[in-house]
Amino acid sequence: MNVLWLQSGGCGGCSMSLLCADTTDFHGQLRDANINLLWHPSLSLESGQELIAMLSAIQAGTLRLDALCIEGALLRGPNGTGRFHVLAGTGIPMVRWVEQLAARARHVVAVGSCAAWGGITAGGSNPTDACGLQYEDDRVGGLLGAAFRSGSGLPVINIAGCPTHPGWVLDSLMALADNTLLAEDLDSLGRPRFYADQLVHHGCSRNEYYEYKASAEKPSDLGCMMEHMGCKGTQVHADCNLRPWNGEGSCTRGGYACIACTEPGFQEPGHPFHTTPKIAGIPIGLPTDMPKAWFVALASLSKSATPRRVKLNAVADHLVVAPIARKTRLK
Repeated sequence: MNVLWLQSGGCGGCSMSLLCADTTDFHGQLRDANINLLWHPSLSLESGQELIAMLSAIQAGTLRLDALCIEGALLRGPNGTGRFHVLAGTGIPMVRWVEQLAARARHVVAVGSCAAWGGITAGGSNPTDACGLQYEDDRVGGLLGAAFRSGSGLPVINIAGCPTHPGWVLDSLMALADNTLLAEDLDSLGRPRFYADQLVHHGCSRNEYYEYKASAEKPSDLGCMMEHMGCKGTQVHADCNLRPWNGEGSCTRGGYACIACTEPGFQEPGHPFHTTPKIAGIPIGLPTDMPKAWFVALASLSKSATPRRVKLNAVADHLVVAPIARKTRLK
């Protein structure tokens, strides 16, 4: 499977994340999966006229393009010209290249939330008129339009995240190479369901504190960060805590609240990332699928049943009270 990777308006963080994949032989892993990386701006030796010749061959149909991967938001400004970002040596705006190459590609893949929804690049007043490949935040459209379908018949595959997880990228490309990523394997926002059908909350190391509503009150506390510290892990679609980065890390394991980076519009939540907005003391962002009355009742019951150990540990930066060791007999 021939893969072309281009970078548009972004920080390059998704490529940095990709290089943290759990392998000592990144190129070998691609090769073993029958994936041929035609070109990547940071990983490939070809440049200048060599790249332009490659792009021209794809346009002419003499070089097959199986997957076009775009990292970074698409910059349509100023005034729709796209000239805020011109591909060096061509004089042609990147958005025009993407449109032409997408028309040739069997699959089109948005790598990261900038390419998927616009992301951080589209924040604020958005002076560059940045957007995603097929979305502007949660509105279908973007650069390629709502009706776009690649040569495979699929819409843009949105591997969202800021940065996206290397495993999500490699697993998606491997599934495409094996022809096993189908329309029914994408969620309603075009994200691969193998990670988007999970919540960040699943597998979180702080789940005992969440169950008892034993909440962190300041940075470094061990408790659940939903109630006071802005964590949205119970609402956000991703398996970050089931497949940690490098087998070890995730935002919540590192003491940082989940800021919903796989979701459209995460960059402008309307409140500081580290605080939880509330009405009458009740968090506005409740766990997915949970009615407010149920949450209030559950929270009240949980808090009244919180063990002393959990209550003390929740507001400390280390285990103050360890679980009691009891004699048990397994039968």
